[in-house]
Amino acid sequence: MAKTRGSARAASASALDSLDFALDRGSPVPLYYQLAQRLESAIEHGVLAPGNLLGNEVDLSVRLGLSRPTVRQAIQSLVDKGLLVRRRGVGTQVVHSQVKRGLELSSLYDDLEAAGQGPTTEVVRNERVPATADVAAALGIAEGAEVTVLERLRCTHAQPVAILCNYLPSSLLDLGNARLESTGLYRMMRAAGITLHSARQTIGARCATAGEAERLDEKEGAALLTMQRTAYDDTGRPVEYGTHIYRASRYAFDFQLLVRP
Repeated sequence: MAKTRGSARAASASALDSLDFALDRGSPVPLYYQLAQRLESAIEHGVLAPGNLLGNEVDLSVRLGLSRPTVRQAIQSLVDKGLLVRRRGVGTQVVHSQVKRGLELSSLYDDLEAAGQGPTTEVVRNERVPATADVAAALGIAEGAEVTVLERLRCTHAQPVAILCNYLPSSLLDLGNARLESTGLYRMMRAAGITLHSARQTIGARCATAGEAERLDEKEGAALLTMQRTAYDDTGRPVEYGTHIYRASRYAFDFQLLVRP
């Protein structure tokens, strides 16, 4: 354990040495906020990895030439965001970066993999069931027609991020658990010759039930992001209807708004 902790400290020291902490002392932006932004960017880009130790406030204040209260406030702001955690006898440690996902037709698995988040999947349910009215309406099929329902728990760095529930026409493609646990659903669709073209998506929020909180390692009543999506292929056929929930503490939708001329 001591050897592992020492390795984490050494890796952190090396990472901190490579960072640019040239803060603008003449800026109206507070120094603690500038430092917090530098550290957050380093975490998001993987320069500071989960498990890295940053040292104590005294060491950091000396290393960066900042006052201890400034360093303490910067660290606390990232603790509040869930990016850092203070551990007794260990020090301040990087936990994880929040997953930020653009509003585009993409797979969560692909997005996490591209961001270096190391996605893993547990298939909780994979069976054929009669379509409910909502599912039938979304997929453009008769109520009661057979569909495949998938329920998966998606994790990054061994931490749960989302519960994904998807419905597909049962004849669409073969959905073995082994492949579902090793890759993303949309990647499987593309490999089967299905060209995804567009989607209708609704984003919302609600509180976690007791069961959801237990599976997502959250407290009951914690904030969750919700997403409902119907995806269409290049012929306009509905090929997938998804209802997903995400931990708001670890996941965010990120998009740009343009002013209409």
